[in-house]
Amino acid sequence: MRPSRFPERETTQINWQVVKMLLPYIMEFKVRIGFALLCLVLTKVASVYLPFILKDIVDLLDQQQENRVYLVPFGLVAAYGLIRLSIVLFAEIRDTLFGRVTERAIRRIGLKVFNHLHQLDLDFHLNRQTGGLSRDIDRGNSGVSFLMRFMIFNIIPTLLEIVMVIGILFFNYGIWFALITASSITFYILYSIKATNWRTEFIREANKADSSSNTRAIDSLLNYETVKYFTNEAYEADAYDHQLENWEKAKAKNRLSLFALNGGQAIIISVSMTAMLGLAAYQVTYEEMTLGDFVLINAFMMQLFIPLNFLGFVYREVKGSLANIEHMFGLLLKSPKVTDIDNAPDLDIKGGQVDFSNVSFAYDSKRPILKNISFSIKAGQKIAIVGESGSGKSTLVKLLFRFYDVTQGSITIDGQAIDKISQHSLRKNIGIVPQDTVLFNDTLFENIKYGNTNATDKEVEKAIELSHLSAFIESLPEGTETKVGERGLKLSGGEKQRVAIARTILKNPAILVFDEATSSLDSHSEQAILKAIQTVAQDHTSLVIAHRLSTIVDANNIIVMNKGEIVEEGDHQTLINREGHYFRMWQLQQSN
Repeated sequence: MRPSRFPERETTQINWQVVKMLLPYIMEFKVRIGFALLCLVLTKVASVYLPFILKDIVDLLDQQQENRVYLVPFGLVAAYGLIRLSIVLFAEIRDTLFGRVTERAIRRIGLKVFNHLHQLDLDFHLNRQTGGLSRDIDRGNSGVSFLMRFMIFNIIPTLLEIVMVIGILFFNYGIWFALITASSITFYILYSIKATNWRTEFIREANKADSSSNTRAIDSLLNYETVKYFTNEAYEADAYDHQLENWEKAKAKNRLSLFALNGGQAIIISVSMTAMLGLAAYQVTYEEMTLGDFVLINAFMMQLFIPLNFLGFVYREVKGSLANIEHMFGLLLKSPKVTDIDNAPDLDIKGGQVDFSNVSFAYDSKRPILKNISFSIKAGQKIAIVGESGSGKSTLVKLLFRFYDVTQGSITIDGQAIDKISQHSLRKNIGIVPQDTVLFNDTLFENIKYGNTNATDKEVEKAIELSHLSAFIESLPEGTETKVGERGLKLSGGEKQRVAIARTILKNPAILVFDEATSSLDSHSEQAILKAIQTVAQDHTSLVIAHRLSTIVDANNIIVMNKGEIVEEGDHQTLINREGHYFRMWQLQQSN
């Protein structure tokens, strides 16, 4: 069943603790951060000092109207230019120093999330929404970049400048200027926080709608052939348009809430600027301050409210970034259901004997899949498992690979319980040719080499030969450099399965699993590959899940399953003589 395209509405609050989770990633460059913060402080000190130079220039020009002495004002003008230049230089040095910190943090976090996703169990990936998951990671990385860049280089410096300016206004011009500035900034910040918290839900709705529409599009395009087979283009378009409609409505709510936020901020700024300049103009009129003081106060207010106005945008984006980072870090909080024990040893292969002992399993406790299954595959033997669809054959393979843990019983390899050894060593020693082979959108050569990324070109060519791919590859204009397309869609089912066989040959594991490995092949190719499999499987323990009974007549033991239970067991001739389940399946296939 395809995953739900309508995620549940999220009601949890944004977790500000994610900021703490970022700290380990940014502390790798402590010296670089120290220099960046020093540049930050120097930038703000220079910014606060700049209006004083403007004040001195205006006062000197005002006092020297009659004498026309221009030496001192021009010196101040030059100083103004140098300070302005220093502000820019300090800011550029700061950004350059901290840029490396941000990029390295994003790299570390991205790699950690990627590795963690590969550690999660099969159940998570079977139920995941690939498009939405990809968007969560992308937005999370963007959120980290924004949060680290603007919180450190905008919010903190602006707050530092506010404290410095309020102190200067209080000591130089009295309590009223300081009060007006402090109260207006406080009211501005409180309004921004309250309004932004109110509209955070709209941001989340828009993000969810965006992820949902993207998931729907990717899901449909990945199943392009299925859409065409059933002529459901219009259905898919309507479903995608429905998701886009949800996105459009969410964006409209988001836009209206943004208008309310920006409008309220603009009113606060306008009122406070008017009050400050009105008070300054009054005192200049009654000669309680100079014209230069008026210019200084005006410069301070402009200098404060320009970044403060931007602070509203930054705060909104920081809230959104925190929500996005929360989603990404939420992936790290997901724990795999299948885990290794502490200091789990590696699998020690002695011969490759596999034992299933009283194994029961259920994906859902209300619907058991396997019931008390017991059988052994001795080292070097070939065991086949047959049965109707849904009898639990493929589930045995998933349990052997430990994609799931058994509900009851145990599985051992050479006497070692697979839940007591590392998953990596377990899977490293088992090779599989699955029924449905999925390939990477890369060349044929790279897809085959994926079985052993350290293999030489000669070893890859040998695997191609053994899997009877040589003639097919020679018929291709680009040979092994041919791109196979998304999920291998450019290849036929039989060609993909031969690539899977070549991969397994290259891996050269102790235990081989063939999950209906020849089900998509024609009779001629099937016989050729069966010979290859027989050659490769020599001296290897082999487990074959078979649909075509003619492919497993040489098996040492054939296990017949029905509704999750073993109903018959024996070699081909023994089972034929019993005239039970296997005999009826054989007769049915022979008559077709």
